[in-house]
Amino acid sequence: MEIRDFQQLIDRRYGQRDRQRGTPATFMWLIEEIGELATALAGENAANKEEEFADVFAWLCTLANINEVDLEQAIKKYTSNRIEGFK
Repeated sequence: MEIRDFQQLIDRRYGQRDRQRGTPATFMWLIEEIGELATALAGENAANKEEEFADVFAWLCTLANINEVDLEQAIKKYTSNRIEGFK
């Protein structure tokens, strides 16, 4: 599955509710999931790590959707031959 396909799937399933929640609350959900990922990374449970990575990615897609950002387009910053801004 392509990134755009996944982002569209998330939008079809949850888009209406996500837009009602809005950016600030959705951002807080993303941060909560990042915290859960941090906890998982400190452990040894591979399945839990995988689940938390999936949750973070899904919430990132949600945040992008409600802000009208195409993540596949956005990551061209890193996939093109003109990479700038690496820190």
